[in-house]
Amino acid sequence: MAEKGQQVYPMSQARAKHDEEAATVPSEELRRKKRMKCLAYVVAFAVFQTGIILLFALTVMKIKSPKFRVRSVAFETFDVVTTTTTPSFNIRMNAELGVKNTNFGHYKFDNSTITFFYKGSPVGNAFVPNARAKARSTKKFNIVVDLISTSLPSTSELGNDFSSGVLPLSSQSTLRGKVELFKVMKKKKSTQMNCTMEVNISSRQLQKVVCK
Repeated sequence: MAEKGQQVYPMSQARAKHDEEAATVPSEELRRKKRMKCLAYVVAFAVFQTGIILLFALTVMKIKSPKFRVRSVAFETFDVVTTTTTPSFNIRMNAELGVKNTNFGHYKFDNSTITFFYKGSPVGNAFVPNARAKARSTKKFNIVVDLISTSLPSTSELGNDFSSGVLPLSSQSTLRGKVELFKVMKKKKSTQMNCTMEVNISSRQLQKVVCK
């Protein structure tokens, strides 16, 4: 017989209380796993965003200097005197130039000039008009230049070059402008042309064009 004041629980009530306590443990474990999964998603998203920003900074936002090159030429007049006593040349050349812009923004450059040299002495120059090279493209344009040997201080080496069948030339120019990204960010950039080439006297073709 139970003592006075001692509470006696029915068997079904005790079993229900035990089941409730047992169910609490998996419920808390489930909530903990959900929190850990949510945290993992947040960390993964943060890493992904950081990678995107880093990739954007290393590619799109990295501004490089465009490349300015001589692409090809055609000769309109080709007067060359190959005698060893009085060698000379008077050549009108139509040259195609190219400004290669690898940036993700347009490159706008100002007016400039290009000068052609024979062994360090200028023999012709031409005007380079201002223009725009579109993003990740090459701006092509033509200039006409007269190459004349009358301004050379000496023609002693010219006869030897003509005897070898070539006229060595070089070209130099500088373009100054700005790269514009998203019509918001602008950065000044200049590019220099420094090319060497040879004119084949017999075939009247430009060859061995090397630009640095």
